[in-house]
Parts: sequence; C-alpha cells; structure tokens
Amino acid sequence: MANKINLQNNYPDITKSDELYKRALGLIPSVTQTLAKGPTQYVNGVAPKYLVKGKGSHVWDVDGNEYIDFNMGIGPLSLGYAYPKVDEAIKKQLEDGITFSLMHPLEVEVAEMIRDIIPNAEAVKYSKTGADVASAAVRLARAYTGRNKILCCGYHGWHDWYISVTARNKGIPEAVQNLTFTFNYNDIDSVKNSLDEDVAAVILEPVVFQEPKDNFLHKLAELCKQNGSLLIFDEMWTGFRMALGGAQEYFDIVPDLATYSKAVANGMPIAILTGKKEIMNLAENDVFFYTTFGGEALSLVAAKTTIEELREKNVPKYLNEMGKKLKDGYNEIASKLEMGYTKAAGYNWRSIINFDPKGGDPLLQKSLVQQEMIRRGVLWQGFHNMSYSHSDADVNYTLEAYRDVLPILKKAVENDNIKKLLKGEPVQPVFRKVDNFNMKPVKKDTDFTDFKNK
Repeated sequence: MANKINLQNNYPDITKSDELYKRALGLIPSVTQTLAKGPTQYVNGVAPKYLVKGKGSHVWDVDGNEYIDFNMGIGPLSLGYAYPKVDEAIKKQLEDGITFSLMHPLEVEVAEMIRDIIPNAEAVKYSKTGADVASAAVRLARAYTGRNKILCCGYHGWHDWYISVTARNKGIPEAVQNLTFTFNYNDIDSVKNSLDEDVAAVILEPVVFQEPKDNFLHKLAELCKQNGSLLIFDEMWTGFRMALGGAQEYFDIVPDLATYSKAVANGMPIAILTGKKEIMNLAENDVFFYTTFGGEALSLVAAKTTIEELREKNVPKYLNEMGKKLKDGYNEIASKLEMGYTKAAGYNWRSIINFDPKGGDPLLQKSLVQQEMIRRGVLWQGFHNMSYSHSDADVNYTLEAYRDVLPILKKAVENDNIKKLLKGEPVQPVFRKVDNFNMKPVKKDTDFTDFKNK
C-alpha cells in the first residue's frame, strides 16, 4: 500500500519511479530538466523521482505515495498546487485559445497590474524563463551605458554571460568569459574593488538566505549611481513573496531594472522584466528582445489571477507567519536536543536548514534527515518554501516529524554512523554558489564543488 502522511510509514515503495529513471538514463542528459529536481538532490534508493499529482500543499508520486511538499515546484507554487481560482481562469481561457496571431488584451491588463505593484515598473516586457529576462536586462544595460562588463552575485540562469563564471563554462568563448565577474554578498568592498568605467551593470538576488547587513543594498545602489552602472534586481525568489512588490518594496530601493518569474503565475511559465522607461525604451528599436510565446494567454491569465489572489489574501503576510512557525519550531527542537550543528536560517517565507561540520559531513546529515522525513510523508530538500496552501495542520505535522527525526540524527552523530543508516546514496552538491568565487581579478580556475542548493 502506498504511503500516506503518517509518522509510522515504512520507507516508500518507489518501483515505478525507478523504472522511469532507468528509461531516462542515456536518453535525457542528467535525466532532469532542473538540477534541483533531479535525483542527485535526494537519497537515491529512498526518495521518489517522479511526481504525478499535486493538490494544495500535498503531492503524490508515480507510485501513489503522498507527501507534504515544501519545495513547491522549486518556487513557482506561491498559492499551491491546483489552486481553484487560477485553474478555473486557465480553463476558461483555454476555451478561447492559447497563442494568437495578434496581441492579446491580457498583455496590457497584466502589464498595468505590474506597473501598479512594482516600484520601478515604468515599462514591462514578458518572456518565459528567468534566464531570458535576466539576459535581456544585461543586454539593455550594455546598450544604455555603452559599457561591457557585468558584476553578479547569486544565480541568474544558464545563458553565456552568467554561466561563464562557473565551472560549467564549456562552449562559451573566452572573450565572453572575460566580461562577467562576481562579488560577495554583504561585502561592499568586493564591489568597490571590481567597479570600473566599463561596468555596465551590477545584478544580484537582493536576498537569498542572508539578510543584508550594514545597509548593504542601499550602499550598493549608491555605488552604482556614482559609477554610472545600472542596478538590476533578480527577484525570482523575492518577487511577490517577500512583499507584493518584492525586495524593491521591502527595502525601499528602486533598481534600474528588475526580473521576476517564480511566484507570479502559480506554476505557469512566464517571466517579467520591469524597468525605468528611458532604459526599457531601447527595446523599441535598438535592443531585440522578442519571443513567440511572450504573449501566451494561459500564463498571462494565470499571472493576472495569481496577482489578484496574492493581493486580496495578503499572501506575503501569510507566508511570513506560517514560515516563522516552522523555522522557529525547528530551531526550538534542535536547541532542546542541544544540537548546535543544525539550524533553520533565512527569511520566514523561505528558510533553509543548515548543518555544521561539527556534526559530521553536512551532506550526510542532510541525507539522513531527508530520508527519515520522506518516510514520514514530507518531501524534504532542506528548505521551507512556503505557499498559501500550507496549513497549520501541515506545519504542526512537520514539526512532529522533526521531533521524531532530529533525535535520530543526534544519535547518529554521537555514534558516528550516519552513513550506515542511509538506505541509498546520499545527496550530492548541486550547482549553486553565491559568494567567494571567481572574484576579479583572480584567474578563473576555481573548482566549483561546494555549490549550495537552489
């Protein structure tokens, strides 16, 4: 029988998941479309690999096992799976069509909504993925300033200008690699040391899990202004989640350009570029940024309906409140157990469970907790990506599961036998790093083996 949400489950039967996985091997490179969803991020042999259904905050794998999901599609499910109002709007639009030969009214309606919410949205453009709009922002910045170099901090997708700073830069010309550099978050000196007269833009995720210290973001904005470089906020995670108007609203900073995607359409593929009109107007004739599916109506109506729900239900406030219960609850359990080597950190709406080497290999610690949480019906990857569908019952149950699981980790750490307790291969590092890599003017020979999860 397939597992339900129950503290007494056996390890899930994942026969069908593994059968599909075997079929994908050799056919689909890395077998996944997104590394954070792939099998390397889960205990291989225990965790499911394929999901077939989601409702609210729960998901079901191909073998029928049910889980509370705290990944939420790696971010897009801000309201929850199969959210009725959004799905009804999509179905209604589907009756009239998906993509048309001329523009659709929703392109205007959604742009007006964005303009009224996002502080810098004097102009709006659409695409399909975060990487698309990040690259468009970089191109606009170069066109507007007449400069070439880009400074970045965070994760910005797979396109040449960004991925050139990572170890996976094969296929990217050296000339392109020499135009992008990185800086450390909360390290204003690393920005000062990198800025010069050829820096077109500074692009960063306003927050990942660290909070800005010593007025870092405001100082960064002032530095960009003084240097004549544009400031770009990559708000894939913060947009419509940290506040309805994203980090711009939360920190009261108006960047020159900003990019959005994950939370705005509750799972439908849309990305949004916003910016000051004098910069965005270059997309009229000078900068080419067009795509056949930019005006695709199902995603636009999903965005319209999602934004309405986020605003009417004050969803950012709810995410903060529910996420705080979960984050604080985890830390209280760990503290009572005197487990100083693990802590939930970050913002309430998206916290991360950290494991210190004092408890042994952090990835092994994470793997054991993941294995035992999955057994108890929680699809767990070390994050609390909160959605409007996460209920008090979900949070309370998850805390009960932590009360079961953390003593198992503590005993394993004390006995130094974590690896022996794993029923499959442990979690591997994922392609992710946000600081201390490829700093200008250091030669790009860093070994990227310690990337953090998306």
